[in-house]
Amino acid sequence: MNPICLRLVCGLLLTAHLVIAREIPIVPPAQAGLSAAKLAAITPFMERQVADQKIAGGVIIVEHHGQIGFFQAYGRQSLDAPTPMATNTLFRIYSMSKAITTAGALRLVDAGQIKLSDPITRYLPALTNQQVATPQGLRPPTRPITIEDLLLHDSGLTYGDGPAALKEAYNRVKPLEAANLAEMVDRLSQVPLAFDPGTDWGYGVNIDVLGRIIEVVSGEPLDVYLQKHFFTPLDMPDTFFQVPPEKAHRLAGIYTRTNGALKELATPAEGRYLQKVTLFSGGGGLVSTAHDYLRFLTMIRNGGELDGQRYLAAKTVRQMSRNRLPTTAYPIHFGQELRYGTGFGLGFAVVSQVTDWDPQAHRGEFGWDGAASTHYWISPKDDLIVITLEQIKPYEWDTERVVKSLIYEAIER
Repeated sequence: MNPICLRLVCGLLLTAHLVIAREIPIVPPAQAGLSAAKLAAITPFMERQVADQKIAGGVIIVEHHGQIGFFQAYGRQSLDAPTPMATNTLFRIYSMSKAITTAGALRLVDAGQIKLSDPITRYLPALTNQQVATPQGLRPPTRPITIEDLLLHDSGLTYGDGPAALKEAYNRVKPLEAANLAEMVDRLSQVPLAFDPGTDWGYGVNIDVLGRIIEVVSGEPLDVYLQKHFFTPLDMPDTFFQVPPEKAHRLAGIYTRTNGALKELATPAEGRYLQKVTLFSGGGGLVSTAHDYLRFLTMIRNGGELDGQRYLAAKTVRQMSRNRLPTTAYPIHFGQELRYGTGFGLGFAVVSQVTDWDPQAHRGEFGWDGAASTHYWISPKDDLIVITLEQIKPYEWDTERVVKSLIYEAIER
């Protein structure tokens, strides 16, 4: 069946099995168990961020006890236009895509179609002969990469970080510039691993590879699969790999800061969301809104269920939100930056201990970020979900760290 027909069939199936979505109520802070006076401190902070050209604008949403007690937009959508930032502004969420793709794969685990222990070469034979790069040269890995390794980022696949042989091969074949996920995997077959699977933690193309496994097992392109099983039934109408023309005016501008001033990024890579997309990057290619991503996270917070429909088994969600890293790979790290107290579950970073790395965090909190300074976390013990969205590269910690402290202080015990 060609892709156009497949999408039409999926659309008809979804129309026949619509889920009646109940909007998450927006209520006064006190009704959501939050202090309005303490939450009020968020606004002057965000207004200073905009005035000082730290950001062009941003959106913050807070859900507590199943109700939205704070939902505000600040600044402008673009510095080149007077359009104010809105609560329905579209954001490039980059690595926040990973949790959604992970949920897509774990749905297949729940259905018995794949296993966490399966070697990925069972589905992607092109990767059978991958080697490990070492100072002494290339050698075979001590064991195959499993699907669980992809989820935990302990596979040895990276974004080109690692020994010289890995960097050279990655920069030469450019896997994420492939035409589609099948070609991406073929290109990756030429790139050695940074370490033996299960021995370390290395952030990389793991979830993009997982996206290709979803395609192989489901028989559907990743965009169709996610639309069918998550975006439509979860009521996420503004989440996609390619922004529809009629919604392009809602896409926020993306910036970097140079010499204390914001400068818009206008590279071809940043414009790809408005063009035809054929490489569905499950690791970093989605656009979404605060509303849509909150719907997804609420399903996760509810143990895999929302509005009477189950998307994931409760035990699966528990695996997503508990540290499963081997001791040799803990804590997670970026170069020399060691994130003490932070491990990784099947899709989320997990705070196992409060440390100086993130002193405002609560134990058991889990979440992740996106490269353009988007962030989210869930605190199960507080029954709390927070999402902060901005569009500034490289990643800025200011909003996440300041807002986290203010929101936790606002919880009325």
